[in-house]
Amino acid sequence: MIAAITTLTPDQPVTQRPPLSSRGRAAPASPIRRLMPWADEARARGVHVHHLNIGQPDLPTPQVMLEAYRAFSERTLAYSPSQGLADYRQALAAYYNEIGLGAPAPLNADQIMVTVGGSEALLFAFAAICDVGDDLLVPEPYYTNYGGFAHLLGVQIRPALTRAEDGFALDPAALAERIGPRTRALVLPSPGNPTGAVVDAATLEALGRLCVERGIFLIVDEVYRDFVYDGTERSPSVLEIAGLEQCAVMVDSVSKRYSACGARVGCLVTRNEELYGAALRFAQARLSPPTVDQRAAMAALQTPRAWIESAVADYRERRDVLVAGLRSIPGVSCPMPAGAFYFMADLPVEDTEDFCIFMLRRFNLGGETVMLAPGEGFYASEGRGRGQVRVAYVLETGKLRRCVEILRAGLDAYSQR
Repeated sequence: MIAAITTLTPDQPVTQRPPLSSRGRAAPASPIRRLMPWADEARARGVHVHHLNIGQPDLPTPQVMLEAYRAFSERTLAYSPSQGLADYRQALAAYYNEIGLGAPAPLNADQIMVTVGGSEALLFAFAAICDVGDDLLVPEPYYTNYGGFAHLLGVQIRPALTRAEDGFALDPAALAERIGPRTRALVLPSPGNPTGAVVDAATLEALGRLCVERGIFLIVDEVYRDFVYDGTERSPSVLEIAGLEQCAVMVDSVSKRYSACGARVGCLVTRNEELYGAALRFAQARLSPPTVDQRAAMAALQTPRAWIESAVADYRERRDVLVAGLRSIPGVSCPMPAGAFYFMADLPVEDTEDFCIFMLRRFNLGGETVMLAPGEGFYASEGRGRGQVRVAYVLETGKLRRCVEILRAGLDAYSQR
């Protein structure tokens, strides 16, 4: 006999809900995206929101990539291998070797794992090297998702403070002092998000030697490799340094290089076979990266260098316009970023989150306002960043000049509220 199933009637409300995990309850919200409900409300009121909070480029995606999407005509949209399509990984290896990342030893396809954006590559790398309670040494301010992924894995962020007055430069000696007994890796982006700082070759090599000496990994997020503004074609890569074969991990993505954030294709590159094997087992559990997007990403490798050079020139101009504009506002300061398309700016307010919400909920100039990312969420050290914002210069120069006008008026209105 099958027991009857009791069902709730409308007059029997559920008074108890299953509890979340402590991990779920304590998960940090992204400072880049958590104010979106207020931006949505502003738009619903008819206010145009200029998004300087998020690294979403407005440059057109290369045609060669878009054409690959249109050309996809296979009868069945099938899984790809867990580590990514073989021909795409081979093409990536050839690309990396051609631009010089294959020194001291050429890279091959079996050292490259295709991931769902650079974000999954970071997650796999962290999970492969850390146990619960371990920590990652991260210069702060840092890309907020480093903290989000660490939290997901029960891993701690061990911050190492960098300062705007020093151009957010890294000091190997100072970082050495921050390595603890459970530190498993040094994690850094270059060019940097959120600071725009670029680690020079000598410093990167010194950091690599430090990691070898201490027996920890060096994970370098090189998503913005091509976006440097000092006359070089790209920033130095961790893969170029001899002697780091067993500790170097490089993270890459098509999102920013080709203005294709929605493609969600990245990769993890390492010569460490054991680490690669662990990441592959994680990849098998999530099945596969997106098939069609890999075809488009493979086509993107044929993007003419002139397209990249034009994008770099465009971002350099945007950087110069926005930095000069913000520096003209009383009380605002920011260093000149050397790469990527972000910088941290100090505003003349005590709490930038409150100011950012004010800009979305209570202020507009001629029906327009600006959305920024509050700085505190880019720090692990309590209390730091409360007077800062991260700014992304991803809009055309005319809009950036308008954003400066809006921010100038907004800061004035905020001080008088």
